[in-house]
Amino acid sequence: MGREPREGQFDLVEMDSVIAEPRQTATPAAEPAAPVPVAATRCGAIELRGLTKRYGDETVVDGAAVSIAPGEFFSLLGPSGSGKTTTLMMIAGFVHPDGGAILVDGEDVTAAPPQKRGFGMVFQNYAIFPHLNVFENVAFPLRARRWVEDAVAERVGWALELVRLRRFADRDARQLSGGQQQRVALARAIVFHPPIVLMDEPLGALDKNLRFEMQVEIKDIQQRLGMTVLYVTHDQEEAMSMSDRIAILNRGRINQIGPPGEVYERPANPFVGRFLGEANLIVGTVVGASGDLVRLRSASGRELRATRADGVMEGPGLLFVRPERIGIAPGNSVLGDPSANMLAGTVRRCSFLGNILRYAIDIDGLSPITVDLQNAAGIAPLPTGAAVVLRWPVGDSLILPGEP
Repeated sequence: MGREPREGQFDLVEMDSVIAEPRQTATPAAEPAAPVPVAATRCGAIELRGLTKRYGDETVVDGAAVSIAPGEFFSLLGPSGSGKTTTLMMIAGFVHPDGGAILVDGEDVTAAPPQKRGFGMVFQNYAIFPHLNVFENVAFPLRARRWVEDAVAERVGWALELVRLRRFADRDARQLSGGQQQRVALARAIVFHPPIVLMDEPLGALDKNLRFEMQVEIKDIQQRLGMTVLYVTHDQEEAMSMSDRIAILNRGRINQIGPPGEVYERPANPFVGRFLGEANLIVGTVVGASGDLVRLRSASGRELRATRADGVMEGPGLLFVRPERIGIAPGNSVLGDPSANMLAGTVRRCSFLGNILRYAIDIDGLSPITVDLQNAAGIAPLPTGAAVVLRWPVGDSLILPGEP
């Protein structure tokens, strides 16, 4: 039997502290015969109904409502202080909500203690026990559930093989790199086959290249096991590359939920547009519409056209277009084209960002427009002060409601 966690570490493993029936003798099999976790028969659906949390006069989570399907990789994305980690901690059972309900496969678990929810958990700080070796760290959830020794050995071996750490089973946890420790934390979270795994910014301490490698591994394991993953991050690229759907949070409220492509290309409001990457937002007034197309008159008097987001009416508005959707060419002649918006301006600067060239273009009467071009061979950057014409298809821009 492995050593117990030291004093002060129980809060990190509370979700693994299920006390099962007394140990029984069992014959090892392909799927180890062992006490069944509380959540073993669950499918992995999560539903939040008006989930709310307040600290004093501040509402840090304000009526969160979302349904997550079994086997879905769902991310909570937002800046610091947006309420994403508090939401995750309420789902885990470490923080008690002040309102609303948490349902798992239709069962209300709002009042259930963490160890009765049957979730796997990967913490931002890994929560590795430094006094245990790799094998015993991963085995801890099974020993807490009183699995028989042969079943523990078989399941831990399976989990370590999955995260490519089997040859490190006897290594002291303190001798592991950050990436290896994160793999140990992942193996420990999945070793008892939970239908739901919660991850709180698990890659935040890793360098960029290792982060990408771990993103690929986590997504691959999630798909192979068919488990539901609820993932918290402030990294936009991380959320978009891994998630089936994303919830964008700001100031405790969910601003938009959708697949990565949808929230990136069709943000619900200016905050979502800015938060998910570089965005041009041209201020103006909506002056008319024809079907799904809307005309916006900028402060300089130019009229631009775009598709309309839900709820946009005549009055203050913003034309949204991503920098990579805009073409740029030398010249100053703007020709009429019913399928495109065109603006003339001058190059303020060109920044080299490796795979792209990022231009800032000055337009009379407007804020500078950002344009991203692929850094293709044989294309020389346009010089500062050069006259240019910007062009983008009408369908690649969107009219959003004006900001208060």
